Parts: sequence; C-alpha cells; structure tokens
Amino acid sequence: MTEPAVLDQAAPVRPALDLTLPVAPVREILERAFAEDAPSGDITSQLLIPAAARATAVLNARVPGVLSGATVFRDAMQLVDPATKVELLVADGETFDAGTHLARVSGTARSVLLAERVALNLVQRMSAIATKTAEFVRLTEGTAARITDTRKTTPGLRVLERFAVRCGGGMNHRYSLSDAVLAKDNHLAVMTGGDPARLTELLRAAKAQLGHTTHFEVEVDSMDQIEPVLAAGVDTIMLDNFTLEELQGGVALVAGRARVEASGNVNLGTVRAIAATGVDVISVGALTHTVAALDLGLDVELTAG
Repeated sequence: MTEPAVLDQAAPVRPALDLTLPVAPVREILERAFAEDAPSGDITSQLLIPAAARATAVLNARVPGVLSGATVFRDAMQLVDPATKVELLVADGETFDAGTHLARVSGTARSVLLAERVALNLVQRMSAIATKTAEFVRLTEGTAARITDTRKTTPGLRVLERFAVRCGGGMNHRYSLSDAVLAKDNHLAVMTGGDPARLTELLRAAKAQLGHTTHFEVEVDSMDQIEPVLAAGVDTIMLDNFTLEELQGGVALVAGRARVEASGNVNLGTVRAIAATGVDVISVGALTHTVAALDLGLDVELTAG
C-alpha cells in the first residue's frame, strides 16, 4: 500500500456554520419528552416539596467537552414554567473544561425538578455528539476534507443531533430521503437487474428526470464502477469501504469530475489518513449512533419560599 498524501497545511479555512435551531421542531420534541416523562406531573415533588419552595441550580461540566443544547436546556426549563430564569454561561459550539459552570437556573423547586431529567438528557447527548465531532474535525485539520454526519440518528431527534454535529465543527449530509438522490449498492443492484453494463445508461436516464437543483450522489464499492458512474454526470461519488490506496486511486481517477466522499471504516484512528487521500467529504455514522452521554450534572439547592 502506498503512503497517504502529505497534508496540505494551506487548505482553505472551514466555513462558519449555522448554530441556530428551528423553534417549532424543538418545542415539539420537548413536549413529547415531557408527555413521556411526566404525563400527570411529578408526583414525588408534589408530595415532598412545598409549592412555595424555590430552587437554584447550576449546570456543571464534570468532564471537558464542546457544548451543544444550551438553548434546548433553557427551553426545557421554561416550557415547564415560563417564569423560570435560565442564564446561559457558555454558548453552543464553545469548548469548556471540567468544572465549568455552563448555566444557572432559578425558579420554583417543583418546576426545576420536573424539568431536570429531560433538560439534562438532551444537553448531555447533544454535547457528546459535538465533542466527538470536534475530535474528528481536529484530526482532519490541514486538509480540504469535510466531516459530515449520516442518517444514523435517533428517530425523532435528528434536528437536535444534526445541530450538535455543527456545534462540533462538522457538516450535515442530506437531512432526509426527500432531500437528495443517493443511490447505494442495493439501489444499483435492483436497477440494473444484475447487468452492470447498463449502469451508465440507467443513471443518466434517472438524472434527466431530476430538477437542476437536486443533488445526485452514487455509492460505489469497487474501482471498476467509478468510470461508468462518472459517465452519467453525477454530482458526488461515494467510495464505500475503500482501502487508503484505493481511495487515493479513486480520487486520481475522478480527477475533479465529481465530489468524492469516503464512507466506511472511519474512526478516530483512521480519519486523518483518509482525509490525506484527497477526498472532499468523509461521512461518519459514529458521530451520532455510538456516542455516550457527556457527564454534565445539575446541582440543585432548595430554599424556603
């Protein structure tokens, strides 16, 4: 196997990412979460905590990381009680050290305790994704390769998890099956009926039916598929589970005729060498489907009303 190409330290600066969340989908997620967690209220707090009791709380980082979900944490607290005050001390997308105070909360004790678990669950998961993404992005510095997520997200939480990837400096792939054409191996097998000689013709006919703004990507799993796919005029070609040597050869063969995406066998130990082959995009399912919640805690103090 040949050695990976030397990293280009003069690679262009990565673009600034949009770190805003749509209001309606976030509210819907929170409403579903509270309907699940407290369908008839918090009977423990109602039994043990006086209605007039007040609480102050601090969201503390027990490990270092990258924050994502600060505004979701705030919205969760205030959905339970709009009078709850939340001061965000660290913004989404910012790094923090262990021991950092990330937010302060004050309100009725019952409201804070009811909101605590939903708010924490979401900010912990989102921050874990942002932190993991930042690790991948750091390892590809000096290359032109972009780190992107995949559709391997938690059902119902995609908008939050995709946002978390952006907080970590990554990019988003297509949001859903409705956003772009991505023909994978199973699509090609059914489409060609086992006759690979028809691949170019069938892809070209399919592309002719698309609007001019619809992105067309095709996955290949062998070098001999690259030329037939490129001949159809696709926008992106995905090299799936290629070795480093094959990725280098694939990039050379494509020669700028399409964007090149690498997928498969991507982890923190392999991503830098993959980026060094010259690919444009590296999609990483592990950003969202294998992370463990980041260790953040809400330290609550109850006071008399």
